[in-house]
Amino acid sequence: MKYVVDTSILLGSTLSKEIEEGSLKDQKDIEIIIPQTVLAEIEHQANSSKTSGMVGLEELRKIRRLHNQGRIVLTITGERPSFQEIAQASVGALDELVRKEARKNGAILMTSDYVQAVISEAEGIDVMFVQREQREPELKIQDFFAPDSLSVHLKDGVPPQTKRGKPGNWRLENISDEPMTLQQLQKLASSIIESAEVDKDCFIEIDEEGATVVQLHEYRIAITTPPLSDRMEITAVRPLLSVSLDDYHLSEKLKERLKEKAEGILVAGRPGAGKSTFAGALAEFYQKQNKIVKTLEKPRDLQVGPEITQYTALRGDMEKTADILLLVRPDYVIYDELRKTKDFQIFSDLRFAGVGLVGVVHASRAIDAIERFIGRVELGLISRVIDTVIFIEDGEVDQVLSLRLIVKVPSGMTESDLARPVIEVLDFETGQLQYEIYTYGEQTVVIQIGGETRRTQRKKQKRRENLEPQSKTVIPVEAELNRKHVVLTVPPEYAKTYLQFYVDDEPLFTSKTSRDGQIRIRKSTLYGKKLTEHIKNRRNIYAKE
Repeated sequence: MKYVVDTSILLGSTLSKEIEEGSLKDQKDIEIIIPQTVLAEIEHQANSSKTSGMVGLEELRKIRRLHNQGRIVLTITGERPSFQEIAQASVGALDELVRKEARKNGAILMTSDYVQAVISEAEGIDVMFVQREQREPELKIQDFFAPDSLSVHLKDGVPPQTKRGKPGNWRLENISDEPMTLQQLQKLASSIIESAEVDKDCFIEIDEEGATVVQLHEYRIAITTPPLSDRMEITAVRPLLSVSLDDYHLSEKLKERLKEKAEGILVAGRPGAGKSTFAGALAEFYQKQNKIVKTLEKPRDLQVGPEITQYTALRGDMEKTADILLLVRPDYVIYDELRKTKDFQIFSDLRFAGVGLVGVVHASRAIDAIERFIGRVELGLISRVIDTVIFIEDGEVDQVLSLRLIVKVPSGMTESDLARPVIEVLDFETGQLQYEIYTYGEQTVVIQIGGETRRTQRKKQKRRENLEPQSKTVIPVEAELNRKHVVLTVPPEYAKTYLQFYVDDEPLFTSKTSRDGQIRIRKSTLYGKKLTEHIKNRRNIYAKE
């Protein structure tokens, strides 16, 4: 029995798996034919440092091993196209070359590509369509995460590391002392790519030379290889919490503004402060207000419900996606995140089109988020584009600013003929003037008017508290093992609370308990295995605030 395979079969472990499990017809007399076109395409992807190419090479190695064991006959056939022809050819043209080889050899065409299968059937070619099934890989990125891990950092020749803790109190620590090997990273990358191609809730966002970005459920994974990075590296980030707006204890005044008036909102903060988590909560808030909500993200990693459609860049261009969004007519769009000049311009265009906008932007202060619009949007229009700035610090709403444009003499000036348009930036809760933005000669200036912000006051208070050691109450923890999870339960009064968990005097992790006062950890993870061992050895597990 002859089988011609295309590239889709080799970009995973589909073919070797079928052979090893004996799923093919006439298993004892099989000839696998790989067209030179397929080899050239995989080689081109591998030479371009694409992770998919490395996955294909590994599958080719497995198939050659099966040939050497006498389990199959492997034949390479056809004319080999040049790399330039491969790079310039369309997907349809490459598929046609594979079908040509199937017709010439009178073979069954094996593919995981639905379009390829249907076209082959229409041309009268025998087809074996192999539906990829999600398999449980030996090594999973989830196994490197602790319950309080924000991110995991894996690099060739370096011990695996994780960033743990809670917003405002992160720490980087080694997961183990053994350095990661290139083989381990390649195997892990293969399982990530295969999962992304099989699972409908996962997708490959970027696949460029030296860089692949995958959204694997809630995990955003970046895979880099030389020449982009000096060594192969896998970085995975996940949101620690999925929260509602009620968890932020916002004032009724702010809730009312978000519900009725705010339509140009900036959510600002430092990396890891919790901006995207808040933006996701805001999206859910508007959706529950019977608003049509969409997101604009690259990559798509906001944690929102299925009612909210997540859009990404169309052919790499957010402007094209924005044109589609205007046809969809959403009430609110969550734009995550604003970085490049074009992002700020698209944000402004959508705002002027009447769409409610929530933009996520990196900033070390609330005023910095507004300043990023200066020079990108005409000064007099900024207050029409932005009406509310919400600054997130340590996972909480730290400061809220509102904007208004008036004509006045700027503060500190006395002559009436110096009156000009001034953007006043106010503390939303108190109404106190914090900053003034206006032009002075050819310069745009931002002048601080208000005194010490509440954020600064709160930091000083925290420093004072840190200088005064306080005893912390020991919280009892009930530890239980079920079929798949380790379940830690604390008293009801500590539900939805950040707690530090300990085994004897050894700190384990910090995590927020559920509404039931529980933490659930999969047994298969590294930390699940540790806890299982501690419970079986009857070690004392407790928690502190």
